[in-house]
Amino acid sequence: MENKKTTMICAGFGGQGVMMAGKILCQTACDTTDMNVTFFPSYGMEKRGGTANCYVCIDEEPIGAPMVNHVNNLMIFNDLSYDAFINKLEPGGNLFLNTTLVKFRGDRDDINVIEVDAGNISVEMGSPKSLNLIMAGAFVGYTGALPVENCVETIGHKLGGKRPDLAAINEAAFRKGVEIGQAARKK
Repeated sequence: MENKKTTMICAGFGGQGVMMAGKILCQTACDTTDMNVTFFPSYGMEKRGGTANCYVCIDEEPIGAPMVNHVNNLMIFNDLSYDAFINKLEPGGNLFLNTTLVKFRGDRDDINVIEVDAGNISVEMGSPKSLNLIMAGAFVGYTGALPVENCVETIGHKLGGKRPDLAAINEAAFRKGVEIGQAARKK
């Protein structure tokens, strides 16, 4: 049986919800599967507006280190992160791009590019801060790495208590991302 190892870097600037996207994926895997999980955050010197990224690893086998040199998934929220991490994506890996702020430069022809207009979609949905949920949804929809309903439940637990008035928008944003990911998978 093939090992189902998922490695990812989520990267953007502070305030885009990069860490929360990674935490939701990790928490879902931890709470609802038998997989091993690591989450390794890295913050820039500034707070909001500074760089932020996290390494996520979900594996059937024990995980030896929280960081890896190359990943099979890369979730990019802004241009600076694209430049910093594009060469860490393995050939055949999946690049999830927030095309509201960053465009694929065509510098890699050995990867799968999943374009997600997350910033604009989140504004249209009424919550600009939900762009991270759209991106996480696109990842889940494209890869099938985690069950959709389990992720929705985790989102409710992690975010529902802080702003219950946004619960419906958060779920809708994630599901919209799932749709985008599934549609890209069919192409």
